[in-house]
This record gives sequence, structure tokens and C-alpha cells, in this order.
Amino acid sequence: MKTCLILIDAQESFRQRPYFTTTDLPVYIAAQNALIDGCVALGVPIARVFHVDGSKTASNPFALESGFVKPLEELHAFDAATTFYKSRHSALVGTGLDVWLTQNGIQRLIISGIRTEQCCETTTRHASDLGWTVDYVLDATLTWDMQHLDGSILSAADIKARTAAVLKDRFATICNVQQALARATETTA
Repeated sequence: MKTCLILIDAQESFRQRPYFTTTDLPVYIAAQNALIDGCVALGVPIARVFHVDGSKTASNPFALESGFVKPLEELHAFDAATTFYKSRHSALVGTGLDVWLTQNGIQRLIISGIRTEQCCETTTRHASDLGWTVDYVLDATLTWDMQHLDGSILSAADIKARTAAVLKDRFATICNVQQALARATETTA
């Protein structure tokens, strides 16, 4: 089964948001880099996806004009097999990614990036519904604390646990980096 890593929204734009903290960033970067390096070593293609939306001005960090729609500075460099720009939560809406995956015979997706519960989870659900086998690499996703309607805090750790619970065995296999790379080795041989 041919596999592709989908690296979603791991971009400098988020550093410009008020909720951005570096609390979980080092752990995420270590996992994301290990996943990137492992896929490169295995010859697994990597599709890079950037989020762009809003006004096309330098003051909008999610506009190309801002200069922030670029890889997080801590990520290891790699040659992406392809790059897409999305303006929706799912990387499969309006980007052509689905066409590229089909044309390249990709059957299994490894999902990683930013944000755990938003674009990564939405892309996972969408990909599963379209028939792809999905490995969701929880430790190679990043999110931040959110606020409940009552003002209490929902921690990033709780968000990640919730995402894993709702995706597990319905939309994806929940993996860590090592498990995803082992599964890619089994399926690319």
C-alpha cells in the first residue's frame, strides 16, 4: 500500500497568533522532525499543505503577502513531493490534493501538523470518508489550550486525548512516530 505523509499547516503564521505558546512546541518539533526524517529515509513522499485565508495584506499572517506562510523555522528542510494551499479546514477541499494522491496511487495517509483538533482532525475524517487508510500521528500534531463557553480552560493535552478518542478505529489508526514509520515500512515494501 503506497503511503504519503501529509504535513498540514506547520507554518510561521501561527507564531503571530495571541494563543501561540512554546509550551508544547519542542516536543511537537522533535516528533514532527523525526517523522519527516523517517519518511525521507524510507522514500515516503511528503505533501506540504499551507493554510491561507482572509485579507491579502501583509498584516494578515495567513496571507501570502505577510511572509509568514512558510515552514516553521524549527522544521528540518526536505524536498516536498508537492505543495498545496488551502483555505478550508480539510486539506482535501478545493486544493487538488485528492487528485494528486489518486494520480500517484497513494492509498495510506500519514497525518501530522497543526492544529490537532482542527485541520488535522478534519482532514483525517474527510480522507477516511473518501476511502483512504489514515494513520494519525498524535505526537506529531500541535494545538493550544482553548476556552470553554463557561470560561474554564480546555487544555491542549485534553484536546489531543479527545481527538485520539474520536478518531480511533473509526477514522484512523492512532500512531506515534515510530509506529507510523513501521507501518509505512510494512506497506511500501
